[in-house]
Amino acid sequence: MTTMATHGAWLRMTSSAKLVAKSKELRFVTSQLSGLRISHSPSSDVSNRISFPSFPVRLQPVVARRICPFTGKKANRANKVSFSNHKIKKLQFVNLQYKKVWWEAGNRFVKLRLSTKALKTIEKNGLDAVAKKAGIDLRKK
Repeated sequence: MTTMATHGAWLRMTSSAKLVAKSKELRFVTSQLSGLRISHSPSSDVSNRISFPSFPVRLQPVVARRICPFTGKKANRANKVSFSNHKIKKLQFVNLQYKKVWWEAGNRFVKLRLSTKALKTIEKNGLDAVAKKAGIDLRKK
C-alpha cells in the first residue's frame, strides 16, 4: 500500500476485465486484488477509495474430501501392476464410513464420517480423547 502512495500509481479495469498497473512493482499487488479498484486520492477515508466489482463472485461448491478428520488418513498413490508388469498409477482411497457414535459428555449420538482405523481408536481410547487430540469440536455437529 505504501508503494502505491509513493509512486502515485493507480489501477483501472480494462474492457477485457484484466487489471493493469502503471508501475512494475504493483504487478504482484494487482494480481492479489482480484477485481478490486483502488483510486489514489488525498482523502483519508479508505471506504471512498476502494470499490468492489459489480459482477457476482462465483463460489466453488463444497465437496467432502476423502480424508479422515480424526487420523488424517488420505488417499495413497500406488501402481496397478498387470500380468505383463505394466504399471499404471491408481489411488487407494481411505475406508471412510458414516457412523453414529455415542458421545457420553453430550449424552447423544454424533454422526461422523471417519475411517475404520479411527473407529477402532475411538473404541479403544474414547470419543472425547480422540476428538481432543485431533482438535475437533463435537458440540458443532
